[in-house]
Amino acid sequence: MSKNISKNKANPPVITVLFGGEAGDGAREAGANFGRLLTRLGYSVFASSQYPSLIRGGHNFCRVSFSAEEISSDYQALDYLVALDSLTSKLHTKELNKNGLTLFDLANEKPSGKNSLGLPLRDLSKELNTAPIMRAALSLGALCYLLNLPLKTLEQIFQEVFPAKFAPNVALAKRGFEIARASGQPSKKLSSPLKKSQRQILVDGNLAFSQGMLAGGLEFYLAYPMTPASSIQHHLAKMSQDSGLKVVQPENEITVINMALGCAYAGKRAAIGTSGGGFGLMHEGYSLAGMAEIPLLVALSQRPGPATGVPTYTAQADLSSIRYAGHGEFPRLVLAPGDAQEAYELGAQALGLAWKFQMPVLVLLDKHLSESLMTVDYPKIKIKLNTKIWDKKGEYKRYKFNADGVSPLAYPGTPNTAVKVNSYEHDEAGIATEDTEMAKKMQEKRFRKLQTLIKERKKFDTVKVFGQKDARTAVVFWGSTKGAVLEAAKLIKKPLRLVQVLWLEPLDENALLKSLNGVKEIVGVEGNFTGQLCQIIKEKTGTVIKKQILQYDGRQFEPRALAEKIERLLAKK
Repeated sequence: MSKNISKNKANPPVITVLFGGEAGDGAREAGANFGRLLTRLGYSVFASSQYPSLIRGGHNFCRVSFSAEEISSDYQALDYLVALDSLTSKLHTKELNKNGLTLFDLANEKPSGKNSLGLPLRDLSKELNTAPIMRAALSLGALCYLLNLPLKTLEQIFQEVFPAKFAPNVALAKRGFEIARASGQPSKKLSSPLKKSQRQILVDGNLAFSQGMLAGGLEFYLAYPMTPASSIQHHLAKMSQDSGLKVVQPENEITVINMALGCAYAGKRAAIGTSGGGFGLMHEGYSLAGMAEIPLLVALSQRPGPATGVPTYTAQADLSSIRYAGHGEFPRLVLAPGDAQEAYELGAQALGLAWKFQMPVLVLLDKHLSESLMTVDYPKIKIKLNTKIWDKKGEYKRYKFNADGVSPLAYPGTPNTAVKVNSYEHDEAGIATEDTEMAKKMQEKRFRKLQTLIKERKKFDTVKVFGQKDARTAVVFWGSTKGAVLEAAKLIKKPLRLVQVLWLEPLDENALLKSLNGVKEIVGVEGNFTGQLCQIIKEKTGTVIKKQILQYDGRQFEPRALAEKIERLLAKK
């Protein structure tokens, strides 16, 4: 797949707004509602949020970037800073552009020149007898004036998001609009969106992945809460009443994976979700899925480790361990979407592949992808790959030998049929064996499935190419770094070929080498310390990627900073 990335133009620009405050101030909620407003108006939006690992308190913020053209990441430089507490101003004023504007609470700070706009957030909230968290609505009303956005559309968003608290939020927004208009601050004229889709919505990566799994026929979801995978469970629980999906929270991760295997054994499409530490407890069950050939979808949303690490921030450091998770040798598939659109598609695709090939499939997400909001326009369609079902002729053999390695499935309750699965090595009927010849044949059978999968993967996008496909310089990346890479390329004059790897295990060596054909210089971009994808590429293809940009501080890549690093690296001989 190839796509051209145009260079940034002076018009239309990317505009960035940061909402910050103490936990409970509603900063992240305000950012989300601002993003929904912009999405409704047809703008492309990307919003990321950060918060500390605290039960209560701490600095929370949401950074929202938007443009009339498509954007794939948020930017650090701010045009507007909405400070719901004084700490936000202290931490983020340095990020303001030269003509940037700070909107602050007069109860916390004093006006400081033309680049600040004081709002009576706390006082007006008390006057209107509204909950303190609602005062962020006043700042949204002020932004509607400053950015020339229709207040009526914001009211529609409030009515949808806060049906029981619609009126006070609207009242605060109107007062904010009036105060900003009376302040003398200019109202910016925005560029109109280049295209406006009626289906365009704002979702985070976990929601998109959840909807994708449902499109793939998900019937059971099991998880023990662990940031940043927890919201998959929350999203699916909300959708369960209308979809018939069963969402279960067992007492720990060991129970999670074993219950999921039981569901799949009974013929129900099941998936589980966790992060690195939780998946560590699942390794034995993961190996059981490999030996017993039980279909299983695992969503693993990465965060910095080792151990508890920095649990509310992001990383791409689990790839190496995931490739060899479990004990013994068995086929497994590891996929990594780069944005919400791909999270939706791979959610459905991964569930279907697990059931078509009766094997564990793991999808690597990360905090930045899981919890960032993005505009998407994906089709609401059912994606379901065929499962090989027993034809009920002759004696049923759960592990019957055949050319493609995939045995027909039957489920408990099938009349006059014994359905045996076994964690021990076994024969075709599922009876435990220690016979050397049978053990050899069974291992070969399991790996024939992998060879069949490799033959069929040409039907899917295993590697994507963006940018200028004939460029001699390539940037190779995976997962959520995609957004920053695509945006950084817009800021770099040198032609770049941007190569995204979606199928990480087994790596599609042929597709990758084809995507790098004619390239003289390669830069690897990853959110880890050791360049884990670059290591795999060297292992599988012999291609050595010497120039690498690695980030491992728990934060995502920022487009302008990344562009500068790429240019400096390419300038070195």
